Amino acid sequence: MSETVRLQELPVAVRTRVLTLVADVLPDVPQLPAALRKVAGFAPARRARLGGQAITAGLADEDLRARIAHQVSVRRQDELVALRDGTMHDALEAAALDWLVRPQGWTRRLDTSVSQVEEHAAQQQEVVAQAKEERWQQRAEQAEAELRDLRASYRQQVEGYKAEVSQLRRKLGEARAKRRDVDEETLAAAHAAEEARAAAEVALAARDKEVRRLHAEVERLEAEARQGRRGGRAEKEQATARTRVLLDTILDATAGLRRELALPPATSSPGERVEESLAAPDVPGPRAVPDVGPALLEQYLALPRARLVVDGYNVSMGAWSGSSLEAQRTRLLTAMAPLVARTGAETTVVFDGADADTRPPTSQPRGVKVLFSPKGVIADEVIGQLVEAEPRGRVVLVVSDDREVQARCQRAGARAVASASLVGLLGG
Repeated sequence: MSETVRLQELPVAVRTRVLTLVADVLPDVPQLPAALRKVAGFAPARRARLGGQAITAGLADEDLRARIAHQVSVRRQDELVALRDGTMHDALEAAALDWLVRPQGWTRRLDTSVSQVEEHAAQQQEVVAQAKEERWQQRAEQAEAELRDLRASYRQQVEGYKAEVSQLRRKLGEARAKRRDVDEETLAAAHAAEEARAAAEVALAARDKEVRRLHAEVERLEAEARQGRRGGRAEKEQATARTRVLLDTILDATAGLRRELALPPATSSPGERVEESLAAPDVPGPRAVPDVGPALLEQYLALPRARLVVDGYNVSMGAWSGSSLEAQRTRLLTAMAPLVARTGAETTVVFDGADADTRPPTSQPRGVKVLFSPKGVIADEVIGQLVEAEPRGRVVLVVSDDREVQARCQRAGARAVASASLVGLLGG
């Protein structure tokens, strides 16, 4: 055999034994390639099974094979001595050691060992084949015996079935005779049942028609009742909410007036309103906005359940016209937070969004509600709706310099406040 014999050319049993020998010493071999270093980390029982391909590829390197052979020689000294002396009787072990370690005369011994291994393998295959043939022969004989038993059993069952069929045929003839008599009676009963069913269908059709009419009437009445309940409930809830807010305002104001000493003094008498109405021109117009300074505004906001509505851009453009709209919004909302926290007034700031398709991101301070008017609707309309929704008698303050907004809010019972008063109260 050539000295360049490859591991793949050896019989399967010899290759498996070589892989086992290499796997045992793999952790002790220096300078292993990366693939074999990973295999060396496996458990001893798994190295040859999981790393067989990597070991086979590595043994193609003569230098690596020589390092591995050295480690095998250290561990298998007794086997190598017996191999050289010719006293080793295990041809499989001898072939694996000769190919891996390659001592003197290994090629000659390898040919002999491989021949013995192949001969032994052929004998094993022949024994296995003979054993398989014997097992199949036994199974065939057993199957033939079972088949004979089944045939005998089936013959007995067939005889029994024949006797049973004869008895059933006799009973079938008797049953057919009885069935003819029953058929005649059934036919007469069927005619009577058909007449009764026709009469019942007529009555059922009339009843179903009446039931459908009643169902339609019930559904119509239920729909009218639901619509009436929804309308009544919505009106009742709206009226209840307005009344409750007004009642809470009156109760809080009554309790607060006993403790409140900073309220502004009365500047007019009931008769002055009559005099002003008589002296006013006939042409209707908005009432003048009373002068509400920052101090008086804060006193109003401190009243029980006070309501503050701010025309956002109207105030911010008058105070900080040199800044961008975003900077104006941020400055106004930031300044509103301490005021709302100090007075506790329910506060809403309305910005105009009629010409905008999207709403800019806005951080809402605690206690301050921020609204943008819908597309196509100006902020003045939203402010008017907010004020008109409040019950008359509640303290409602609207901060805006827009004359139309002031007039509409005054008509709804709110108090209009100039933007300068709020800006002064906010400190700037």
